[in-house]
Amino acid sequence: MMEILGIPAPVFLGQLLLGAINGAFYAVLSLGLALIFGLLNLINFAHGTFYMLGAFVSWLGLRYLGIDYWTSLVVAPLAVALFGIVIERTMLKRLYDLDHLYGLLLTFGLALVIEGVFRQLHGASGQPYAIPSALSGGVNLGFMYLPVYRAWVILASLVMCLVTWLIIERTKLGALLRAATENPDLVRAFGVNVSLMITVVFGFGAALAAFAGVLAAPIYSVNPIMGANLIIVVFAVVVIGGMGSIMGAILSGFLLGLVEGLTKVYWPEASSVVAFMVMAVVLMVKPAGLFGRNA
Repeated sequence: MMEILGIPAPVFLGQLLLGAINGAFYAVLSLGLALIFGLLNLINFAHGTFYMLGAFVSWLGLRYLGIDYWTSLVVAPLAVALFGIVIERTMLKRLYDLDHLYGLLLTFGLALVIEGVFRQLHGASGQPYAIPSALSGGVNLGFMYLPVYRAWVILASLVMCLVTWLIIERTKLGALLRAATENPDLVRAFGVNVSLMITVVFGFGAALAAFAGVLAAPIYSVNPIMGANLIIVVFAVVVIGGMGSIMGAILSGFLLGLVEGLTKVYWPEASSVVAFMVMAVVLMVKPAGLFGRNA
């Protein structure tokens, strides 16, 4: 049997695929987190909850309303974005002039409350969500069997990350967002509604998390703690890439997923902490993160 770096090729490539899938979720989630931090300067611990809500909205929509997977890819992010906008308008906007710790504590408490509500309503065990028929099955590549849905998750995540990056870096709206991040008072002087921009960005960040949740629903069981299990690693990804860096969040998410996948082959015991080991090394070498800017 063909080997790669001393490991049977199917095992090696299978772990790379698993790492790429995890990296896709890391990238989309950390992208939304980086957007929110970049403009609002808010450490949003409720971001994992938005991911969980996206999965639950798709599951509940299918079970009670007959909303299929493809419709859920649009409906769930919009629903969670609206929920995020309500949270931002009613709670978070009151904290922008206060210490960052207040926002962190509020979003952390909000995450616990929402998770507790869903745990009470649906229990802690996972709910299955079937893979859509159009994406079922797989392709035999000769050296491994590639599930079609896994390939779709990677492709959809790449496209979403690329579109978001293009909007932020190559459009007038993105230029205004970056300017509002650097000097909101100057942007207001030109008649731009910065408060509305902040609300839209928070809603869009929540929608990105929900989009990842819909993608995750057929792979992982839909359960109330799925976001809590992921958010700490996503924070590590954002720190590695550089707080507020869009490209840093995307590249670090995919790279860390691949590193995590390979670690499971060569050093399984460290696979659950490799993200934090990488973060520690990066912070020692470049405290602002790989793509971050020094204060």
